[in-house]
Amino acid sequence: MADACALSAQPTSRSDMEQIKSTSLASEAFDRVVEAITSGEFEPGQKISEAHLARQLGISRGPIREALHRLEGRLVSRVPRIGVRVIQFGEEELRQLFYLREAMEGMAARLAAENASDKWLRSLEAMLQRHSSEIEGAGKRVYRQRTSDEDFHFSIAQASKCENIERLLLNEVYYQLRIHRLRSSRQPGRADKALKEHFEIVEQLKQRNPDGAEEAMRAHIRAARESSLAML
Repeated sequence: MADACALSAQPTSRSDMEQIKSTSLASEAFDRVVEAITSGEFEPGQKISEAHLARQLGISRGPIREALHRLEGRLVSRVPRIGVRVIQFGEEELRQLFYLREAMEGMAARLAAENASDKWLRSLEAMLQRHSSEIEGAGKRVYRQRTSDEDFHFSIAQASKCENIERLLLNEVYYQLRIHRLRSSRQPGRADKALKEHFEIVEQLKQRNPDGAEEAMRAHIRAARESSLAML
């Protein structure tokens, strides 16, 4: 036992610390690149310069390059002889993305109504109260959900307790929907309307009404689809 304790007490080596630092920096770079793209700093189709982005974020080019590589096919595309661009959807591609969202997020809401804890429901409602204050502070011009911890749709996907829905929504679709959700919310009146739709979904979840939760979510996604298509 003493030997085991002595072994566990050995200090972390310099190489281990450097690896931890490198991993932390790569994760920070990834999060900040995602935020820069999904916050509207770059328009769909716009070219992204690694050097410019590194200077803008105060991070070296290595982690930026790694982050952009991880985001290929999700938020960016690499065009031969041109470079990296923010992903851009045509009308039909965007419509299909929302069809996928409606089906999966509708089911996620249904499952959350059945599986989520009362504590989670209270935290979700508190999240929307914070969103309400932020929308008021922005003059009802935009509805931002900056992190996954503060993302209404992200939270419901997790509460569904369905690994395949979580994987498809959160790893494949999540980043793309953030771009279009922000653009959609900038339409006059859309931010306030989207928040009210979120509260309606929560009400159905609180009533433990799977049918009502699924329909409220589907209606919300359909409204978002029409708003996003109108922005093209």
